[in-house]
Amino acid sequence: MIRNTSVSWEESPVNSSRCGLNLTAWERSMDTMYTYFYLLLFIPGLPLNTIALWVLCRHISKKTKAVIFMINLTLADLVHILSLPLRIYYYFTHTWPFGRGLCLFCFYLKFLNMYAAIVFLVCISLQRCVFLLNPFAARQWRRRYDLLISIIVWVVVSLACSPFILMRSSSSAASSIHRGCFKDLPTRPLPLSQAVIMMALAELFGFFIPLACITYSSSVTSFQEDKCQTDGEKQRALRMVLSCSALFLLCFVPYHINFLLYLMVSQDVLTHCATRQAVLQFHPVSLCLASVSCCLNPLLYYFLTAEFRKMFTDIIHQCGFKFENRGCQD
Repeated sequence: MIRNTSVSWEESPVNSSRCGLNLTAWERSMDTMYTYFYLLLFIPGLPLNTIALWVLCRHISKKTKAVIFMINLTLADLVHILSLPLRIYYYFTHTWPFGRGLCLFCFYLKFLNMYAAIVFLVCISLQRCVFLLNPFAARQWRRRYDLLISIIVWVVVSLACSPFILMRSSSSAASSIHRGCFKDLPTRPLPLSQAVIMMALAELFGFFIPLACITYSSSVTSFQEDKCQTDGEKQRALRMVLSCSALFLLCFVPYHINFLLYLMVSQDVLTHCATRQAVLQFHPVSLCLASVSCCLNPLLYYFLTAEFRKMFTDIIHQCGFKFENRGCQD
């Protein structure tokens, strides 16, 4: 007999009363953590991504070498960053007066950002790897190819993330008067088999395949770089690919590994109390790590793209020069 499950796709806690966990105090501490974490993420994330998008779109003439993918990655980060004030408001006040539609949209943006960021990091890594192995392909590559790939990525990822909204769009009477949002959204009950299939597909296409692609790009690029240590282009490609790999490992691997354990806890497959407590407490931390990529991606462009770094520095100097002149005139 298949029992119904209420698998959570975000930071909702599962029932752990069997282990005597103090869930009330834990949820209260989670709300505080989310409030300050999203605030600390928003303050540097908004100017960093705004400036990065401006520089990438207007001040870089060569729309090759993954710049189109960087623009799309910045757009994904910026959209998520712009939704953070609503999250901060909810976790600080514990009220949501903005309507259920906006709540579900902000909830959806978090996962859209995460999986769009994963795919575009894979695109950047694979492109740099392919161009390194085949310089002729790099010369023949056209900007419209990157644009077409980016459109396909957005369409596929947007559709693939739609179940996150459907899972939380319960039509029950209780949910119609529910004033909570994000981690307090009610979840549709699903048969265990269906929930496992959805989770397996998300892990396969959203994590394991991208992980394999990034690992392959890193290993191949490293091997090529060893064959020619003096080639500056190979060294730059290696730094870009390895940095994408490090960002992927830091931000997205913890969430996807923990989510497998989280599903086992929610289905009482894991019954060891210490293990259950560790999985439950690390789940919100892993979600926060996934959001950190919004601030790390602009640093990736700055430190690894010489043209971006030059344009960014010139803009800062120009802004400082204008400010000083205006101050002198006043």
